[in-house]
Amino acid sequence: MTVKALKARNQQLLGTVLAVQANYYKVRLDREAQQKSPTETEPGVMQADSQTPVLLCTRRTRLKKIGQQIVVGDRVVVEEPDWTGTRGAIAQVLPRKNQLDRPAIANVDQILLLFAVADPPLEIYQLSRFLVKGESTGLNLLLSFNKSDLITEQQQAEINERISSWGYKPIFISVSKSINIDYLASFLPQRITVVAGPSGVGKSSLLNAFIPNLNLRVGKVSAKLGRGRHTTRHVELFELPKGGLLADTPGFNQPDLNCTPEELGNYFPEIRERLAVASCRFSNCLHRNEPGCAVQGNWERYQHYLQFLEEAIARQTQLHQQGDPEPTVKLKTSKQGQTQYEPKLETKKYRRPSRRTQLQELQQWYREDEE
Repeated sequence: MTVKALKARNQQLLGTVLAVQANYYKVRLDREAQQKSPTETEPGVMQADSQTPVLLCTRRTRLKKIGQQIVVGDRVVVEEPDWTGTRGAIAQVLPRKNQLDRPAIANVDQILLLFAVADPPLEIYQLSRFLVKGESTGLNLLLSFNKSDLITEQQQAEINERISSWGYKPIFISVSKSINIDYLASFLPQRITVVAGPSGVGKSSLLNAFIPNLNLRVGKVSAKLGRGRHTTRHVELFELPKGGLLADTPGFNQPDLNCTPEELGNYFPEIRERLAVASCRFSNCLHRNEPGCAVQGNWERYQHYLQFLEEAIARQTQLHQQGDPEPTVKLKTSKQGQTQYEPKLETKKYRRPSRRTQLQELQQWYREDEE
């Protein structure tokens, strides 16, 4: 192997995980990798193309031993790039700025919540639940309604007025008629965006409209059930023509709400608006039956709030009965003084005692015999 080929093998490059399947990771290298990739054709070294390199990677055994999970959206360090076979090895996972649990994706900038106004019909309770889940992530939230061509202008105006009273400004689009697609796309460059929503609302169709030649499989709405069928089976990031990454996610109809009862009110814009101009009598008010509450009143989603609150209280009670789980991460300090959290090894229930422990026990026995 030549010197240039050896240097190429020892490179450390940064990239973003686009997809995870089994024990393999599809990693898009940063554009700076084009300058580091080999430019001369040599034995065992391929000339890099003009596009951003994408490598199929495995993870180092060390990461597997410490239980380091790698999810879509992770920023990783790739070693030993094989430009001929388009392969590499992930040596390190950089700290995440955030992580979603469902779907499992890291370093997200915003969520594009997509619903349909018809076929399947818009379900207000379901929409409210998705909005609360989106608010709980702390990320920027975009709300868009697809299939707007299937309703009248009067119906669209009524929906817009209703959702605006909730504190949101929806964007009405139609993928099939190419209505407002370019306007919605203007919010996506230079960001990692997750498209979420129920099945059958047109998430995969929207990605096909954003990215030419993507050709994601599209499903039809069931005439019997009145809802869509799952066509997306896993999470994957796709590069947008004008920059940015977009993730299609499997559709699901009822997202989990993992917040505490005290946190729930923060995820309703209506509650935030009321508390901005008034305050409850009690600081720990759950806005249920407490006297002097500034939130109770005649607003549409108040019943949704009470239902979600009962669910949060039941979940908290169950967690307290189970006890506190063992921490899964530990704080590690490097030689340079930098600290970061790493996954903690599983507790070994049948660990053999060390020789030092055995020696201490023997010494204790000798002392007891002498006494």
